[in-house]
Amino acid sequence: MNLPKLIQGGMGVAISDWRLAKAVSQLGQLGVVSGTGISRVMASRLMDGDLSGNVRRALANFSLPGIVQNIIDRYYTPGGKSAETPYKTPAAYTIKPPQFLDQVTALANFVEVYLAKEGHNGVVGINLLEKVQMPTIASLYGAMLAGVDVVLMGAGIPTQIAGILDKLSNHEPVSYRLDVHGAGKDDDHRIHFDPEAIFPGIAKLVGKLKRPKFLPIISSVVLAQALIKRSEGSVDGFVIEGPTAGGHNAPPRGAVSFNEKGEPIYGEKDTVDLEKMKQLGRPFWLAGGYGNPKQVQAALDAGAAGVQVGTAFSLCDESGMRDDLKKRMIQKVMKEEAEVLTSAQVSPTGFPFKVAQLEGTLSEQENYEKRPRICDLGFLRILYKKVDGSVGYRCASEPVDMFVKKGGDVEDTKNRSCLCNNLTATAGFPQVRKDGYVEQPIITSGDDLVAVGQFLKEGKTSYSAEDVVNYLLGPFLKPNLATG
Repeated sequence: MNLPKLIQGGMGVAISDWRLAKAVSQLGQLGVVSGTGISRVMASRLMDGDLSGNVRRALANFSLPGIVQNIIDRYYTPGGKSAETPYKTPAAYTIKPPQFLDQVTALANFVEVYLAKEGHNGVVGINLLEKVQMPTIASLYGAMLAGVDVVLMGAGIPTQIAGILDKLSNHEPVSYRLDVHGAGKDDDHRIHFDPEAIFPGIAKLVGKLKRPKFLPIISSVVLAQALIKRSEGSVDGFVIEGPTAGGHNAPPRGAVSFNEKGEPIYGEKDTVDLEKMKQLGRPFWLAGGYGNPKQVQAALDAGAAGVQVGTAFSLCDESGMRDDLKKRMIQKVMKEEAEVLTSAQVSPTGFPFKVAQLEGTLSEQENYEKRPRICDLGFLRILYKKVDGSVGYRCASEPVDMFVKKGGDVEDTKNRSCLCNNLTATAGFPQVRKDGYVEQPIITSGDDLVAVGQFLKEGKTSYSAEDVVNYLLGPFLKPNLATG
């Protein structure tokens, strides 16, 4: 694989969907789909009638039609569900998931990668979060069945992934050590995945799978060194993400202080020494604040293979964000009213999380307070050790009394948002509750949001992925169309 100068950031839930990844990949760069929450998205697309037929076409190319039919029977609604009908959602993961859940998760990732790669020979990656551990193996396997070229993973220290990729390429059973709050050093809690048990006969049908490249997303040289030393397989490079990037940010290193807005303050300790990175002998890409050609040039001059860009793509025509939200955000940018707040509280993970301020979304405290607290998707739940030694599940955005009953600290629930439901609503699949409440969106964006107007051609109010690629890389190369 030739190293791309541009990696399109993997933004969930379904903002970096297959359409966006395909558009970037066809322009000769690395298009990336987000695997976060994609099982819920696939189920919702089927319930909305899959009017384009894309999901069912991709599923028809899976090797085990009986399993595909089970999923169709469960979720597909001809013509689409009514606006008042709630979406059926896949069960929340536990340490011992049912076979059907692993199948749905794997196939959702298969569909997303299959559609992104369909009809051309460009490279496609998938982005997953170390914080969302339990669906990871099924997600990786499904993506690999579709021929994914690169796996990117951040929000933690993913030392196990490289080795898992090696084993899954041979359809070998694998396990994933899970982070469990309160666990002792001798505890070993794992989730297991046996491809042959989940998909009987799959190895003979498809043969050995391509092992994708693995690019961890990191925020320090120390973490890069640890991954090289401790990973159970080959690490092929790194994406170095700074605190100006959208989504979850790494917490500041050292003692944490806050500005007048309540945002964590980052300092010199959070700056990555690129000279030391070069000494590691792995290619690296810089992310967070590299949304114009001068910054691309600065990254290349510093020894980077290129840059990763997310925010610019999040508002382009092909992104999975609801069209009305994209239009309103672009209008705020053009009026010089765009603002992004790095919240230390909104994410149930406890990691800083960037929130674009927009009326009618969960960025407004009034809207936040109207939402009934509920945790029914569970992607960001943490595992904790119970008194009897078993594993329990809790989320800081669930009902406060439930969280406290499970041993959580009431302070950890303050202003925590249900990112699982909120981000799914941002992609156009809001859950409808029995009382009529409709889940509201929340938009995450990097600090580069204020600059997306540079991609608008004169007289235009929207822009394409191609506009972004051409603007950023125009001074360096003319993107070669990767046609097949």
